[in-house]
Amino acid sequence: MNRQVVLATASHGIPQAHNFQIVEQAVPELASDEILVQNYFLSVEPAMRGWLSDKGNYSKPIRIGDVMRSIAVGRVAASRCDQYPVGTIVTGWFGWQETAVVTPTDVIRVVKEVDLPISLSLGVLGLNGMAAYLGLSLVGMPVAGDTVVVSTAAGGVGSIVGQVAKLLGCRTVGITGSEVKVRACRDLYQYDEAFDYSLPELAHRVAEACPNGVNVYFDNTAGAISDAVRANLAIGARIVVCGTASVSSWDPPPASSRVERDLLTKRARMQGFLAFDHRDRYESTVEKLAAWVREGKLVWQEDVLEGLEACPDAIAGLYRGENLGKRVIRLG
Repeated sequence: MNRQVVLATASHGIPQAHNFQIVEQAVPELASDEILVQNYFLSVEPAMRGWLSDKGNYSKPIRIGDVMRSIAVGRVAASRCDQYPVGTIVTGWFGWQETAVVTPTDVIRVVKEVDLPISLSLGVLGLNGMAAYLGLSLVGMPVAGDTVVVSTAAGGVGSIVGQVAKLLGCRTVGITGSEVKVRACRDLYQYDEAFDYSLPELAHRVAEACPNGVNVYFDNTAGAISDAVRANLAIGARIVVCGTASVSSWDPPPASSRVERDLLTKRARMQGFLAFDHRDRYESTVEKLAAWVREGKLVWQEDVLEGLEACPDAIAGLYRGENLGKRVIRLG
């Protein structure tokens, strides 16, 4: 039998534990070209809130009764696909469940970095790393000496953005959600400046930290935090829109400043970014990030929850700010 976490009731805003249910299903026989993956780690992403929404999003909404969509990493336990023999470590769209019967189209990549913890394939060497490195380099286009501001700066994506920007010779400023995370930004991720977004007069605090303006803003939050940063853009600034974590619901849209004047007066560019659009760059990006991890130039933290029972409340916990680093769920 296979235990799965399925959507039990529709969520409105941030999904809560009561929206999910753990069920058991028999493991089906493998059809031609299918593999059975024994999941070791499941990913928890802020983006899951959007995947559960029936409002405009970039992916098909998850319906009641569906297994919760998730990237996972595990071992091929049985195979009818020559491409993935038994024993291969793979990461892909395997869902919140103990085992997954999938086809090659569900596999993102074979995990070759077996000298490193395989859970990293869900974080710094996975979707988080892809979003951070590719979003920063392709949209942010930083050059040495730029000031790069990152929101959710201690999170799974933000912590990598700050470190990569530093490696590229930039000055880094992190905005995060608690004094513990501020210390992590400064001491672990080596941000030049870091502060809590709950400080009064946030726009003034950004101005103090960025006296020459913000050249690149890596936006994981939207909302009031981003309003404060946009008020301090440098001429020719680039804004990478990677997430909207500070907005609990887009129905109706929250009150916020309009962006047009900021972009016009500073001749700035603002662009959305999804790592899913750049699968062709994954392998080369993982190679670069893995080399930095091995050399000690890129550090990481994981917030590890234990067992499938931790899944239902895991997304809500992200939005409560419980995690420090990438949140994953370890099975068995």
